[in-house]
Amino acid sequence: MEDIARLLIGIFGNASALFLFLAPTITFKRIIRSKSTEQFSGIPYVMTLLNCLLSAWYGLPFVSKGNILVAIINGTGAAIEIIYVLLFIFYAPKKEKAKILGLFTAVLAVFSAVALISLFVLHGKTRKLSCGFAATVFSIIMYGSPLSIIRMVIKTKSVEYMPFFLSLFVFLCGTSWFVFGLLGGDPFVAVPNGFGSGLGAIQLILYAIYRNNKKATIDESLEEMKLPKEKQCSRNGGDEQV
Repeated sequence: MEDIARLLIGIFGNASALFLFLAPTITFKRIIRSKSTEQFSGIPYVMTLLNCLLSAWYGLPFVSKGNILVAIINGTGAAIEIIYVLLFIFYAPKKEKAKILGLFTAVLAVFSAVALISLFVLHGKTRKLSCGFAATVFSIIMYGSPLSIIRMVIKTKSVEYMPFFLSLFVFLCGTSWFVFGLLGGDPFVAVPNGFGSGLGAIQLILYAIYRNNKKATIDESLEEMKLPKEKQCSRNGGDEQV
């Protein structure tokens, strides 16, 4: 019964994770349409790629047993992230192109090193511990990326740049894989996803608090931006009269 429950939770986790991986397609439609990466950063996609590669490797049967669903969704995520990274490199300006290409190469090198060392040097529990630790670290980094958005929401009291459904699926994805890890007794799955579940919950709470403040907060922010300029103009005008 417990195995069936874990399987169902894992399937649901795969569905919610797939939504998260596909969420940036809106951004890349804009990039392709404008033929420019504008002010978007390519670093999150490269780091998510590394997380997906390491997590997919960890989920393989010869590294950790009972985590094939982890391998499937993260393998799928890695393929999607590679497409994002290549598109970003194609449309990025020369300086940004070189930076992201360098990071992309470094990510592939790091993953290749981890995979080869774990395959030919490490065995049994040591292999699982090493790969699991690496996957956990980068999963927490990936889940921690919305912290800057959370800080901005608290500061501006606006959820304009924190989409509800994205926050919802961060919570659902983190929670489902957290439970999946608990049922399987696997801390390398449970810990980072428990962290993600907590961050998703914080985002949903903030959305509930500030969901009606969008327009008012934006108008206030614009006024705050204009006010210093008006004061500066008045001061400069006074100086000219003197």
